[in-house]
Amino acid sequence: MRERRYDMPADLVALLGPHRHGGHDPTWQRTGDGAIWMTSRTPDGPGTLRVTRHGGQAWGAGATWLLDSLPGLVGADDDVSGFVVHHEVLKGFGVPRIGRSGLVFEALVPAVLEQKVVGREAWRAWRHLLRKYGTQAPGPAPEGMKVMPEPEVWRQIPAWDWHRAGAEAVRARTIATAAWHAAKLEAAADSASLDRLLRALPGIGVWTSAEVRQRCFGDADAVSVGDFHLAKIVGWALTGEKADDAEMMRLLEPYRGHRHRACVLVGLTGLRPPARGPRLSARDYRSF
Repeated sequence: MRERRYDMPADLVALLGPHRHGGHDPTWQRTGDGAIWMTSRTPDGPGTLRVTRHGGQAWGAGATWLLDSLPGLVGADDDVSGFVVHHEVLKGFGVPRIGRSGLVFEALVPAVLEQKVVGREAWRAWRHLLRKYGTQAPGPAPEGMKVMPEPEVWRQIPAWDWHRAGAEAVRARTIATAAWHAAKLEAAADSASLDRLLRALPGIGVWTSAEVRQRCFGDADAVSVGDFHLAKIVGWALTGEKADDAEMMRLLEPYRGHRHRACVLVGLTGLRPPARGPRLSARDYRSF
C-alpha cells in the first residue's frame, strides 16, 4: 500500500462522480466512511485508489501512478482563469472544477456503451462485461470491484457475450476497433489531438469524443453535443425554454473555453424542463 497526503476539495463526489457509470459500477464505489474507491488500468498496470478528504491510498502495480495523478484527478491543476458567469441563474454556485484521469481507453469504453441508449441499458452492459472480463481489484477493495480489462481483451470478446451484455454489434465493433488503436489514443498530446484521433475511428462522433475528453483531459470546453437531455436542460435553465443543440451552443458562446464547465454549472442549479410522457425504458433483447 502507498499513501499520499493531500488536502482535497470539499465535494469529492461531484469531482469523481463523472468517472462512475451507474449505481453498481464495479470500478467505482463509495463506502460508509465517505471514502471513494476507484480502480484503473494505468500505464504501469492495474491499481486501486481510495480517496478521502485527507488524500489517497493506492494498491497494485499502478499505485504510484495513481497517487502521482491524484491532484489532476481532483482538479487541482484545472485552469479556471477567464471563466466569468454571464447568467444570473448561474451565480452563487462557485466555479466547478474539472478533474482529469489521464486514461483514454478507460473513458472511451463506457462512453461508447452509452451511445444512443438510456443509462440503465449502458450501465448493465458495463457491469456484465467488467464482472466477466475484468480482473480482481488489488488491495482491500470493497467486494465485487474489478479493474477493466486490457484493450486486447476487448478485441477478443465473442459476439455472444456482447449480446448477453445487451450491447448490439455496432457498439461492440466500435469498441473492438478502438482497442486496436488504444496505444495511439493514449499517446495523444492534448485534447484537440485526441479529438482528431477519436473522430477518425468508425462509430465515434462529437458526443463520444467530448465525453472522453472531459474525463481524460479535463477539457472544460468539450460540450457533449448530441446528448438527449443536455440541450433541453441548458436552454431551460438559461432561458426558460427548451433548446436544440444549435441554440445551446449559441447560449454557451459567452463561455467559450469553458463551455463544458458552464454545463456543469447548469447541472448544479437543479433546473430541468418538466417531464412529459413515460420515461424511456432500457431495451433487453438478450437470450440466455
